[in-house]
Formats: sequence, C-alpha cells, structure tokens
Amino acid sequence: MTRNATNEATRILGIEHPIIQGPFGGGLSTAALAATVANHGGLGSFGAHMLAPERIGTVAADIRALTDRPFALNLWVSDHDAGGDHIDPDTFERGWRLFEPYFRELGVEKPRPGPAERGHPRFEEQVDALLEARPPAFSFVFGIPSPAVLAECRRRGIATIGAATSIAEAQALEAAGVDLVVASGSEAGGHRPSFLARAEESLMGTFALVQLVSARAKTPVIAAGGIADARGVRAAFALGAQAVQIGTAFLACSESGTNDAHRDLLFSERAQHTTLTRAFTGRLARGLRNRWTEEMASHTGELPPFPTCGWFVSKLRPAALAAGRTDLISLWSGQIAPNLRHRSAAALMQSLLQDLGRPEHPHEEETPA
Repeated sequence: MTRNATNEATRILGIEHPIIQGPFGGGLSTAALAATVANHGGLGSFGAHMLAPERIGTVAADIRALTDRPFALNLWVSDHDAGGDHIDPDTFERGWRLFEPYFRELGVEKPRPGPAERGHPRFEEQVDALLEARPPAFSFVFGIPSPAVLAECRRRGIATIGAATSIAEAQALEAAGVDLVVASGSEAGGHRPSFLARAEESLMGTFALVQLVSARAKTPVIAAGGIADARGVRAAFALGAQAVQIGTAFLACSESGTNDAHRDLLFSERAQHTTLTRAFTGRLARGLRNRWTEEMASHTGELPPFPTCGWFVSKLRPAALAAGRTDLISLWSGQIAPNLRHRSAAALMQSLLQDLGRPEHPHEEETPA
C-alpha cells in the first residue's frame, strides 16, 4: 500500500483510508465510535438491527452531528429463523424449561411475552426507515435485500455492502449488484452472517476466503476476521482485498457501547479462548468462553430459534450485568483479541495509519477519545 493510494473500494465509499469499523448490534455500537473512525478517514459503522424503525433516523442524525464524513448503518436482512417469527406458547415453554434455572439464580421473574412478541423488529420496516435516513453506506448481513431496495439505494446514492462466508454467497451478492462484498472469515468475532448454508458449514478462514472470492469476483472485496493491526491489513491486500473490516479491536475501545468488564477481558489471557455458540441468540456467533457457553454446549438442540432465544437471554442480561456476572453474558470476540493494543478508537486509527505509512488528516471536529 502506498501513501495516498486509492482504489475502487475507497472511491465507492468516499473514504480516505480502506479501513472499515465493524458494525455491532445490541447496544454495542455508538455514534461516537462511528464518528471517530469516520473523522480519521475510515468508514465508521453502526449496527442498527435491534433498533425500532423510528430510532434509525435518530441514530443517523446523531452520527451526522459528530461528523460530515461517510458512515454505514447495518441491518440483518433475515430477521427470524424457522419457528421464530413470533413467540408461540410451545416455543416459550421450550425456552423456559432450559433457561429457568438462570432466571432463578439471578432473581429475575418469569418473562411474559405479549401476543405479538417476536423479539426482533421487521427488516422490511427497518429498511424503509434506513432509506429515509439516507446514510452514505448500507451494510447488511444474513442475506440480500430485494432488487427494489438495492435499486432505491442506487437512486439515493447509498453504497451497499453485503457479507459473505462462502464463494457462493459472494457470487450471489455480486449477481444482485451489491457494490462491495465483505469476505467474513471464521476468525471474526460476533455472528457468522451465512445465508445460503448453515453457519457451521461455512467456516472458511478469512485469508482463504479472501483469495477465493477476489479471484472470482469483479466486485471489490473487504476482508473481515483476524485483523487488528497493519500486518493484517497488508496481508489482506496481498491476497486480493481492497479494504478491511476490523471488529474486535474497535469493540475493545472506550468509544464502543460494551461494558468495562468485557473490555478488560479482551485485554486479558481469557482472550486466548473463544468459541462458536448459538446459546445467546440462536444464531452462531464467536465470543469468549464462559460458564454460559460451556453449560449450553450440550443443550444446542434444545435452544429456541432466533430471535426467541435472544429474547430470553435479553431478560437475564440486565441482572447479570448489575451483578458483575460476566459468566452469564455474551462476550463477543474474534480470535485476534490476544494481539489487541489500543483502548481508544482514535489511538487505534492513528496506529494503523502510521504503521501503514498513510498520512492522517483527522477532521477538525474530531470526536474526543
């Protein structure tokens, strides 16, 4: 990579540097984090998949109040798995039998779902709100939006970024006319965004996937998973990527929405031990091992579907956090976490740009670290 180098990915996104902050849902994204990355010339992102449609415009406005540079909003195209469109009595009782001991341990009352409870907003309503908010970029996982949505993005000048975990998924995204493809390797923290096969059958590593996809796609490829410093960025570029998406390293920063206990664990020896689990949401995701992942490992077949599983766990999380019980909450992390060095997004961006030999031009209204 050379100083001031640009490529198709950076031109499409309108950014100075080919560094994208991974989007985090469930309250882990913040406007401050997205704006900090944007103000340093990368693409800040905000995971909006758990937001009610009316909140999406507010979040976009919050980010715009902190930066005038490009950012992305992220949604989940598939908002439920089979049997998870609403919480019917049988599904509720199945989940309650499994989770009741933890509710009792934490002193949390038995939750009562409403008649229309489903645990996740509807994508169709969210994407209408996103189009109205008109973010510079729309990134998405777990599928491909309809041709009508993609056409409306083009009409409104919104760049589209889709995630793939296999060659077939990347080819499907390209055929749909998506602007950029994220090659998401199994090293990455958080959810595995597979949509053409089960996530367990789509666990190719980042650098194999990047090579395979970039050799077969004309669409610019973004490498994601196992990247936390300039060495990873250079490796991704050598294998055909035009940009990188960095998740765990930004999640560990003070600007993210996670809790301090999670951050401290990401910088501890515990970070050497991650696992793939469906036990928090019903969908496969990578995080730090803890009591919950260990005890649930033998009950995978009993888990209710997404998003019902996550609905139950969300009722436990506040009490677990209040009690400091990191053994019972999700601690998303990629396999690269033992190499994390920076605790602020500003420091991380500055280090990446310095090590890559790229001049930094932070925005004069840069968000404080």
